[in-house]
Amino acid sequence: MANRASSNTTLTADILLKAYAVGMFPMAEDADDPNLFWVEPEWRGVIPLDGFHAGKRLCRTIRQDHFDVRVDTDFEGVISGCAAPAPGRTRTWINSTIRRLYGELFQRGHCHTVESWHEGRLVGGLYGVSIGGAFFGESMFSFETDASKVALAHLVGRLRAGGYRLLDTQFVTDHLARFGGAEIPKVIYAKQLAAAIRSDGDFHALGDSVSGVELMKWLPQAGD
Repeated sequence: MANRASSNTTLTADILLKAYAVGMFPMAEDADDPNLFWVEPEWRGVIPLDGFHAGKRLCRTIRQDHFDVRVDTDFEGVISGCAAPAPGRTRTWINSTIRRLYGELFQRGHCHTVESWHEGRLVGGLYGVSIGGAFFGESMFSFETDASKVALAHLVGRLRAGGYRLLDTQFVTDHLARFGGAEIPKVIYAKQLAAAIRSDGDFHALGDSVSGVELMKWLPQAGD
């Protein structure tokens, strides 16, 4: 279900936070349209934090620290990577209003990035919104094989370590389903969201960076 949101001049970061807290999130038609519309799916995508699955090959890549994984160091780089064309995606919904609003949330500590770096270059990552013990994944990108997958694994480990209760993915793609992503009815999601919002999550419980070996301690079903 989608409804037209406020224009880019009236929509604020505070309104955005209130919308997330009741199960709604904004999207744009494309990067050239400054307006947004609200989305409230009847079936919501989530990754259960105790049901995340990382395969053997990905776990090996994580342990080897092929990527230097950092958090919250390059918001502009991450959102630009998420907006860049990719195989099967020539258009993006990340417009100037999205960049402004989430940039403000980042400055206020409600938006976070997980970044995969290799040889000094940002090659993958993701960003999302954090409220209480709920994390709302927004978008991810990858310029090198496994870069976004490693970032997602680091996100899950970080959320588990920080006491989060909900990882919202909005929708479930075939890609996310391989990691344990599933759809739940809106009424069930609303209950899980309310409980998560009331709890406290510490996104920086693992510090600004953590080794792959240390991360593996926080991943369920790793390597099965």
